[in-house]
Amino acid sequence: MPVQVPETMKRIVHFGSRNYGQLTAGRRMLPQFLICGGQRCGTTSLYRALAAHPAVIKAVLHKGVHYFDVGYHHGLRWYRGHFPLQRRAERVRAEFGVPAQTFESSPYYMYHPHALARIAADLPGVRLVVLVRDPVERAYSQHAHEVARGFEPEVEFARALELEQERLDGQRDKLLADPFAYSFAHQHHAYRARGEYIEYIEPMARLLGRDRIHVIDSSEFFERPEPVYDAVVEFLGLPHVNSYPLFDRHNARPRNRLDDSIAQQLAAHYAPYDERLANFLGYKPSWMRQ
Repeated sequence: MPVQVPETMKRIVHFGSRNYGQLTAGRRMLPQFLICGGQRCGTTSLYRALAAHPAVIKAVLHKGVHYFDVGYHHGLRWYRGHFPLQRRAERVRAEFGVPAQTFESSPYYMYHPHALARIAADLPGVRLVVLVRDPVERAYSQHAHEVARGFEPEVEFARALELEQERLDGQRDKLLADPFAYSFAHQHHAYRARGEYIEYIEPMARLLGRDRIHVIDSSEFFERPEPVYDAVVEFLGLPHVNSYPLFDRHNARPRNRLDDSIAQQLAAHYAPYDERLANFLGYKPSWMRQ
């Protein structure tokens, strides 16, 4: 039976590790790629699959560091302290003959109004991996997730959607005006807004370059993970290996069926955004082909 580590002990270990990480930051790696969203689109599953690649070394403590969104005030040395020491990368190069890569996954990066510009400035050459799914299902999944985590008091999805505009009113402007401001509602209650993928992917392409962005349809990833995984490996310049990692769905939450009228209203809202996304990708994502 596995031993349960008390939360207090976990916090002490993490605090000590972060302090040691900062002290040794000059000898640590910075990420070559990031999974930056979208939320509830399979980012955890892809993170674990990529972390199993022999030429990839994941972040030391958490899959999501949240530096470029809510932790930027800590500074780059703090961020670097979350990643592996260069000597681990040298061992990977010696074993596989290719440079090791490290990464993290913070889904709020795609939506936060400052994150992409910060990434472009601090990580020149970084590659971004983005996952998208049916935005109607994504919104419903996010609501269940926020309720389960205690971040959403409105247990009825319809009511949370009604409150969204009021909750988010002025929050983006507040964040833009103060680079170190924080908005709980912006991070946790943007159910409809976060599914407007193209609103965030287009600026991402302008800032970093289209060739440094790889968009994945999460439905295709879960249905046929091997070719999707192969395409990501190719995009990242990682060597192909003889076996695949274990593909699984993580953080899935049981939910009741979404009410048809709500689904139709959301689908109508997303239609113009989905058309723009299809034009950007050069093909229709899975939910538009159904």
